[in-house]
Amino acid sequence: MIVVVDRAKTHAAVQSFRDLYVWQKSMELTVNVYRLTRGFPREEAFGLTAQLRRSAVSVPSNIAEGHGRMNPREFKRFLLIARGSICELRTQLELAGALEFADSLLVKTALKQSLEVEKMLFALLGNLKNKTG
Repeated sequence: MIVVVDRAKTHAAVQSFRDLYVWQKSMELTVNVYRLTRGFPREEAFGLTAQLRRSAVSVPSNIAEGHGRMNPREFKRFLLIARGSICELRTQLELAGALEFADSLLVKTALKQSLEVEKMLFALLGNLKNKTG
């Protein structure tokens, strides 16, 4: 279960990566990607299923690792990696939809979630750029 923390928290109130709304949303997305891929063909277990799951897990993992470095430049670097992973995930979701490996509504929902996370990462990166130069 993922506990959602108040979005209105100030930067100073962020004590843990768990307090970051983008991390929370990326965890929700990851859980949904795992659920989505359960119904994929068995022959895709080591193909698109595994790739989708790795890409999804990479996003909150990199957010957490970057935050844990406690250095704004390092955090920015890991957020860029997370942003790359979300773009990779979006591509793989598009492919899964085109191949009809999952219900189209589930794919559309995951794509919508991934776009939301991508926008949040972009905004957070912009915020860090303003602070770190």
